[in-house]
Amino acid sequence: MSHPEATDRLVVYSDYVCPFCYLGRQSLKRYRETREEPLALDWHPFDLRSGKRNADGSIDHSADDGKDDSYYGQARENVRRLQEKYGVEMAQEIATDVDSLPAQVASYYVKSEHPERWLDFDEAIFEALWRDGRDIGDDDVLAELAANNGLDPEEIRDAIEDDALHEELREQFTEARQRGVTGVPTFTYDGYAARGAVPPEQLERLVEGGQ
Repeated sequence: MSHPEATDRLVVYSDYVCPFCYLGRQSLKRYRETREEPLALDWHPFDLRSGKRNADGSIDHSADDGKDDSYYGQARENVRRLQEKYGVEMAQEIATDVDSLPAQVASYYVKSEHPERWLDFDEAIFEALWRDGRDIGDDDVLAELAANNGLDPEEIRDAIEDDALHEELREQFTEARQRGVTGVPTFTYDGYAARGAVPPEQLERLVEGGQ
């Protein structure tokens, strides 16, 4: 999220249910701590479950998305490797049963209406799922996270139920794909991109070296 004192802006496309998005943010945190100048973060939402959604937005867990047991086994192994590399504690390695759409709607609303609160709220959602193992698809959980971060919980509940916000979010998902984003996390800076939970030194090269 953009801040007045920040001189640079890194865009990240992510989905809260992506463990590599959480791990990538841990890497980004390490990189930001090494910088003398502040680095602003601008989030663009992405829906990993788009191919499994019904017309009403619910997830069809029986839909074939090409991800089998072998895929998830490799994903878990990669998550464990990066956990160790970045020194991150996680309650789970994947979250296939969690729907991130309510959290993304809430976060998108806060980013638009309360930008000064957005980053704390965003990080709280990630931490709730990946550190505490909570269901961020639950309105009560999101309302609690909102209250803990200085936001009106009822305002967040209303936002989650707002059809217009859901439509705006779908447009954001489409726009991301039109920009060539096919997986998350994707970090972009000044026309360059890095995909995945890349190490801090790669983020440094992206921002400072244009590669």
